[in-house]
Amino acid sequence: MKKILFLIIMAASLHVHSQEEVKGKYQPIQSKTPESKEVIPPTETPPPDEPTLAKDPIVLKIDPKELFKDNTLYKQEANVEGIFYRRNEYLGGFVTKSSTSTIRYRDAAFVDGDKIRVYHNDKVIEPEVNLVGEFKGFKINLVKGMNKIDFEALNEGSASPNTAEFQVYDDNGKVIEASQWNVGTGYKAVIILYKE
Repeated sequence: MKKILFLIIMAASLHVHSQEEVKGKYQPIQSKTPESKEVIPPTETPPPDEPTLAKDPIVLKIDPKELFKDNTLYKQEANVEGIFYRRNEYLGGFVTKSSTSTIRYRDAAFVDGDKIRVYHNDKVIEPEVNLVGEFKGFKINLVKGMNKIDFEALNEGSASPNTAEFQVYDDNGKVIEASQWNVGTGYKAVIILYKE
């Protein structure tokens, strides 16, 4: 017990003695660079996926009610109050001279397991696509006249509705249309490209 008490007293006296020696002798080291250095913020660069929109695309006048009236191709709108996505969505119709088109899409919100099926003129060209955070897509050969591209929601993921951001490019790399869809399971988002 005497040894422990002796060690505690010695440690306390050394601590007090060492603090007194340091007082007055400590001086901070001066910086070699001046303190008032101007900070220049980094310049912002646009993301590489920034689409270049085509100049004044020619828009087709199509009535969505006429387009969606075929019950064999399109599920009928559900009249549920407060739920806006249980319907088909017309994304627009555009005239192009391109022989091919590139379609790209990704999950528009957070990646929650949304799945789609893609049709070209009512024929399945992508049977099941999982929407992820990065753009995925395909190139199609456009036929002369009407090219109808349907995106059917196979599910709504873990958060309703099925959401996606899409981009449609011509064969020169210009964006014909870039937007989003929000549809329920079994409903379709439709874009029409008319090749001259």
